[in-house]
Amino acid sequence: MLEQYLPFVALIIFGNIENLVLSSQGVVAGVNPLKLGIASFICVGMWLAIGTFGTQLLIEYVSFIEFLGGLAIFILGAQAMITSIRGE
Repeated sequence: MLEQYLPFVALIIFGNIENLVLSSQGVVAGVNPLKLGIASFICVGMWLAIGTFGTQLLIEYVSFIEFLGGLAIFILGAQAMITSIRGE
């Protein structure tokens, strides 16, 4: 069963790192940590459900999905870093 998720391991790891970056950016911006934590758990749960069922339906497009996911993680990470460097 876990074999079908192996192509997505890099995406899972970098996605979790991205979640940490965005959460820390929210804390620095002064967002209520409790609300941020609850919202983060909700989003992670939604992505878990989408990823689980989406993987079963679209496994033949794994290369395309991994590329788009990696690109999105890179863009969001760069945006978070640029924003934090500028001090906005």
